[in-house]
Amino acid sequence: MAPRFLTSLIPHRGRFESGQPLMQVLRGLTWLQWGHFIAGYIAWTSDAIDFFSVSLSVSHLKTQFNRNSVSDITTAITLTLLLRTAGAVRTLFHKHFVAEFYLFDGYAIGSASFQVIFGILGDRFGRKWPLVANLLVVAALELGSGFVQTFHQFLAVRSLFGIAMGGVWGLASSGALENLPVEVRGLASGVLQQAYAVGYLIAAVINLYLVPEVSAGWRSLFWTGAGISLFAAVLRALLPESDLFLRAKAVQDAAGVSAKKQTSIFIKETREMLKRHWLLCIYAICLMSGLNFLAHGSQDLYPTYLQVSKGMSDHDATVATIIGNCGAIAGGAIAGFSSQYIGRRLTILYGILILSIGAFIPLWILPTGFSALAAGAFWIQFCVQGALGVIPIQLAEMSPPAFRATFPGVVYQLGNMVSSASAQIEATGGNHLKTTLPGKTDLVPDYATVQGILVGAVAAFVVVVVIIGPENHGFHFERYKTAFVEGGGRDEELSEDRDSSFSEIEKASSSRPPSLTVEKEAV
Repeated sequence: MAPRFLTSLIPHRGRFESGQPLMQVLRGLTWLQWGHFIAGYIAWTSDAIDFFSVSLSVSHLKTQFNRNSVSDITTAITLTLLLRTAGAVRTLFHKHFVAEFYLFDGYAIGSASFQVIFGILGDRFGRKWPLVANLLVVAALELGSGFVQTFHQFLAVRSLFGIAMGGVWGLASSGALENLPVEVRGLASGVLQQAYAVGYLIAAVINLYLVPEVSAGWRSLFWTGAGISLFAAVLRALLPESDLFLRAKAVQDAAGVSAKKQTSIFIKETREMLKRHWLLCIYAICLMSGLNFLAHGSQDLYPTYLQVSKGMSDHDATVATIIGNCGAIAGGAIAGFSSQYIGRRLTILYGILILSIGAFIPLWILPTGFSALAAGAFWIQFCVQGALGVIPIQLAEMSPPAFRATFPGVVYQLGNMVSSASAQIEATGGNHLKTTLPGKTDLVPDYATVQGILVGAVAAFVVVVVIIGPENHGFHFERYKTAFVEGGGRDEELSEDRDSSFSEIEKASSSRPPSLTVEKEAV
């Protein structure tokens, strides 16, 4: 008999026999459910705009701060990476890429730490105000990035920004998905995750059309990003707290449990969760390390690869990058939708094994013309980001139910930490493998071959990790106790037997959408 981790890949339509058709569920969503999702989407989009503002301004920053010396840039990188344990080993890059890679290389450890703090606050005190506070900090640091006058000031502000940006994803994704009916969460997951690609697109468009036209130049990109982050914070502040969190808190208040006691319970249940789920944490970090390696390995070096190894202009490389991000947006939505019917893991496997390895890596790296390379960028990002599009809901369903703000965000950022080496691997490999541009004899780094090998090898690793891993497809995590309720760390369901006051709260919420009413039957 086949092992369970293989048989569990077979789609089980019976899980959704009692569910409603997707379009019917979408039409039945309340304005509040749409509002929570849109707020999370814009928060994640603004995070991407803020991050990619630097990568799109590399040439302007080198001119602004007169940083043409390799040793000066390397010293600046080292100072930045002192804030990051994982980045301490990365001190030297090829001279053409120093200014680019320190921007991608450093943020993971601090981001993970910030995610731990804000994730815990989100699970203990609610999704709303921790996310608002996080976005305000990000907006302030992004605004400050546009006012710095020296390179050292810039490094200091961006280092703090790198730490702060780590808290957004977990809070945004948990708040966006947990208020939606289970039938729509797959599609919502794919759309939500690709808000990052949308943010990259918006930043690229601003850089192409606004920056050259205003006297502020590159600074205008940072100021625009700060404004969008502030807008995301204001939008989330105007919306109420997550309905599920409010109802759980009402249960505790009705039972006479004080805030101090709730915090004590939270600490106790957190210890219980770590004791029960430490192996799951390790698995999720391995999964996110592989998927983030695929994402960064196919994105971070891509514009430089087109210019150096394919001879494209800066404008054409930017356009090709935009086309690739369009593929990411389409792939995320389609894969998220598909995962609702064929399962989360099988969707990831289709995207990586069949499409990415089997068909589109050659199209991504072998052509020399713009059209073919842009097509390769579209399809490789369609596959890779399609797999990543399943991740918000896969991690939410896999997560200990009471810790959906902390667990997904922390493992996501730790995966980013591991994958931060991808740019260095490709840059170092390109220095050893050489090629020539069409019609020329000068040797240039062969980043195409290096990227193809890296992405192919990591894809094989992800396939293995996904096959042997768990899946809770269609899991009703809204039926379980929160982290500040006794039993939350032990994954106990809410029920009238366990909590007599809950039935009264449920009756009071009977006018809410059926998908937000906690059901009694066992999962």
